[in-house]
Amino acid sequence: MEWMRPTELTDDPQFILGGATRTDICQGALGDCWLLAAIASLTLNERLLHRVVPHGQSFQEDYAGIFHFQFWQFGEWVDVVIDDRLPTKDGELMFVHSAEGNEFWSALLEKAYSKLNGSYEALSGGSTTEGFEDFTGGVSEMYDLRKAPRDLYRIIGKALDRGSLLGCSIDITSAFDMESVTFKKLVKGHAYSVTGLKQVDYQGQVERLIRVRNPWGQVEWTGAWSDNSSEWDELDPTEKEDLHLQMEDGEFWMSFQEFLRQFSRLEICNLTADALSEDGLSHWNTIKFHGMWRRGSTAGGCRNHPNTFWINPQYKITLLEEDDDPEDDEVACSFLVALMQKDRRRYRGQGQDMHTIGFAIYEIPEEYRGCQNVHLKKDFFLNHSSCARSETFINLREVSNRLRLPPGEYLIVPSTFESGKEADFVLRVFTEKQSETEELDDMISADLEDEDLISEDDVDDSFKSMFAQLAGEDMEISVRELRTILNRVVTRHKDLKTDGFSMESCRTMVNLMDKDGSAHLGLIEFQLLWNKIRKWLVIYREYDMDKSGSMSSYEMRLAVESAGFKLNNRLNQVLVARYAENEAIDFDNFICCLVKLEAMFRSFQQLDKEGEGVAEMNITEWLYMTMCG
Repeated sequence: MEWMRPTELTDDPQFILGGATRTDICQGALGDCWLLAAIASLTLNERLLHRVVPHGQSFQEDYAGIFHFQFWQFGEWVDVVIDDRLPTKDGELMFVHSAEGNEFWSALLEKAYSKLNGSYEALSGGSTTEGFEDFTGGVSEMYDLRKAPRDLYRIIGKALDRGSLLGCSIDITSAFDMESVTFKKLVKGHAYSVTGLKQVDYQGQVERLIRVRNPWGQVEWTGAWSDNSSEWDELDPTEKEDLHLQMEDGEFWMSFQEFLRQFSRLEICNLTADALSEDGLSHWNTIKFHGMWRRGSTAGGCRNHPNTFWINPQYKITLLEEDDDPEDDEVACSFLVALMQKDRRRYRGQGQDMHTIGFAIYEIPEEYRGCQNVHLKKDFFLNHSSCARSETFINLREVSNRLRLPPGEYLIVPSTFESGKEADFVLRVFTEKQSETEELDDMISADLEDEDLISEDDVDDSFKSMFAQLAGEDMEISVRELRTILNRVVTRHKDLKTDGFSMESCRTMVNLMDKDGSAHLGLIEFQLLWNKIRKWLVIYREYDMDKSGSMSSYEMRLAVESAGFKLNNRLNQVLVARYAENEAIDFDNFICCLVKLEAMFRSFQQLDKEGEGVAEMNITEWLYMTMCG
């Protein structure tokens, strides 16, 4: 393989020759027919094409060996700049190429898209909708042609009229089927684009035809209505010539009924939120959230995992107005939910791929209506079933569904199928009428007990005696002595998993309780710390539900809340990352976590002098807090 510039491959390289057409996209050695089918559909809409392939680039004027393209990525348009060296073998382009030997826009577009996704290899295998969305920022819908709606022909016609991009394919049943050719020359597991519809008068009846294109170019359907079939002989010659003139190489007509029988699925990319409505009359509102699933904190898996499902991110949608449809008696609001996982192709080189994703929707019960700072817990999901959900959990980049529900408040829970799978995602919600959407998350707060002033007279004699033995002559406990005491105590509790308290964690405890700045604990300070540890030990045992001796991350989340601390998803992620080892939290890490939390909350309260949730500090206070914490 050799990287060569178009100027080295031909004497007269052209960026676009005679306009960008579907014949400019011939597949090479890379299995990215899904992408090429999307590019072929893009050439049917000049306005869209020029967004992705900006005008004014050439190998003649101001040529500098670089070109740029624009792609939509997870909510924003990204400009990708590449040099024009292309992979070749024996002087021929290895991957996508134009039927015209000296035209290079399609090969350069493929290179820019491979750069966006990490490599050419990352483009092997995919769904046409992925390319559609990255070229338009639109929203895709998928139809199973074995269960096609009765008005699908009308849906396709409307989609083509408004410039939507359409792709179709034949499912494979085994690896042997991949790219196998049926006896009428259709390729299984291969992405085709749908490029036109036409109704003709055939034998006294209306025959509905559909035009399909194979990005390979040469391999075409050979059944009824194929290029040289006898059906054409019975058409009016002018009509026949018209329909044939509209075809490019690799493109063919077939009857719509035959299309439904031969192909398995159809993908339609709606270009704008406005284009999603049935008649293109109503306006759709768009809301977008960026979220993440992280192992141990927000990656709860689907409903099959009742212990962890509740830790997934939660989003509230308020449907305020029902649809205006005089023919529909049902009072309902139309909306579309689209869940997209981000950057998965990029991680293929590390052995990762698309996760299996989906979402569930729940009606919010009356007691939680109007609440924002509530992250619903396990019991809610055990006692309530979903009122809508994605049709399936599937390992595509995006799962989307068009839904209708009565006006009200609903909860959307996006998840991976298995728990513990990490990814970033974009959740888009399109509503036909006015609506409100927001992420549901707990408000950060702490229920801290008042530390009543106690005197030595309040400490019982047995505790004084124990303290005297531990503290030695100076009657104060140092960080090192505290570590020795705690590690001696926890070794007696055989049901607790721990690798011992560290000097760092003991220093944090001393700093929390040390009121006089001596870096040692006196009798009363030690008594208060001891009471906290005993209280937290009870909580630890209560929430170690499987009695494993350590806590899982979701048990930890409940235990922290039981100890009086309400944290949001982001903070829970930080705690798991900081205190979990192999997805388990040992007793020493649990205590250290609570000590740190209490210390930080108390420090904040001291600095929040007005009680308004805003801390003010000077440099001395800042350094004291951060250095001693």
